[in-house]
Amino acid sequence: MGVKTITVSLEAYEALLRIKRPGESFSDVILRLVKKHRGLMDLAGIWHDINDTEIEDFLKEIRRAWKEWKLPAKE
Repeated sequence: MGVKTITVSLEAYEALLRIKRPGESFSDVILRLVKKHRGLMDLAGIWHDINDTEIEDFLKEIRRAWKEWKLPAKE
């Protein structure tokens, strides 16, 4: 495996250092972070095994939570 030297700001270095796990290299940290962010097309078909009833229940719960969140707090 080849290597490249890159320059990062002190802020970026400290941010990477904070989330670096024991035994993990900075390359490992960067790869872990990059792999987390998937594209929208990676999600296509992800719910293929969920039936219509489960989807409707899920959407009802989302709507209920949204309405509850939008209601002004009572004093």
